Amino acid sequence: MTLNSVLVVGAGTMGRGIAQWFAQQSVKVQLLDSNEATVKTAIDSINASWDKLQAKGKFSEAETNKFKESLSACNWENIKPDTDLVIEAIIENLEIKNDVFNKLDGICNSETVFASNTSSIPISSLAKSLPLERRERFLGLHFFNPAPIMKLVEVIKGHWSKEELISDFTTWFTEHKKEVAICNDSPGFIVNRVARNFYGESLRVVNHYDTEKMKEVDNVLKKCGGFRMGPFELMDLIGIDINYSVTESVWNSFYNEPRFAPHQLQKKMVDSGRLGKKTNGGFYDYE
Repeated sequence: MTLNSVLVVGAGTMGRGIAQWFAQQSVKVQLLDSNEATVKTAIDSINASWDKLQAKGKFSEAETNKFKESLSACNWENIKPDTDLVIEAIIENLEIKNDVFNKLDGICNSETVFASNTSSIPISSLAKSLPLERRERFLGLHFFNPAPIMKLVEVIKGHWSKEELISDFTTWFTEHKKEVAICNDSPGFIVNRVARNFYGESLRVVNHYDTEKMKEVDNVLKKCGGFRMGPFELMDLIGIDINYSVTESVWNSFYNEPRFAPHQLQKKMVDSGRLGKKTNGGFYDYE
């Protein structure tokens, strides 16, 4: 399988990371978002990241220039219909995602592969409203933050996904130095299903907003558990609102099974607008 062009829908943290990684693989990347200012900010951020990496000797000037040439902003009017792959990386909302995929289905060629970076919604739920030919070329590709650095990508087979599609993407990602985990199409797949307890039990241990207790939990899990980041640090990095949304989605999908239940502290943080690093304050302060 050859991937020459990719459209990434969603220019938030994950979308921009995915776009950056694909551009570094000599793939032409279009980045789309409902907010054009967000796309501009994302591309500026990606270019600044490449400049820093070049200054550190990670990339040559020629490589950096090639990456920048490979990445461009787009809107719904100038999407290339013959793009090889579309990856959706927007809000964890089934209805909104379905609207986006149905709109894309009317634009893209029948050979274009559709994929979602969803961390919790079953792939079959996202594909079911599309024509059969499109459903057969629909899969989950779940990257991890930061996408240009994290090796793992979950490749998820939906009910209609062709086996050869899963095989082709597994081979392609492996050739491009990603570690592939082939997953069943179940809520949370592998990592986010297991991670609910990493976050949930930590929240239950702390129980209420207490910076010292949060630091203690983070330090214990890093020093004794071997994690690079503690759960509260990681929630701040991901975005507490995003983490809460994924937790709710997995919990609802498992019929409110207690082990996946959200914690009241998560909701309090979201309601207060303290969402992590992106708001300069979450479980910790970043000002």
